[in-house]
Amino acid sequence: MSRLPVASGSEIVRAFERAGWTVARQRGSHVILVREGRPANLSVPLHREVDPGTLRGLIRDAGLTATAFVSLLRG
Repeated sequence: MSRLPVASGSEIVRAFERAGWTVARQRGSHVILVREGRPANLSVPLHREVDPGTLRGLIRDAGLTATAFVSLLRG
């Protein structure tokens, strides 16, 4: 299990967009991402620092590995 970097909600949204997810809507401080062919939607909190457990759950729901997500995060 690789260590996840500290990231903000907006950085996480950009990384998921690179992976093919699109922003469907925003309600309050949460952005909802959808992807064709995936049964789950992602709800990303727009905090300055997203909790590592929350981030790991989002990565798992997106069907990615932590290593793949970190490479998307770095661009």
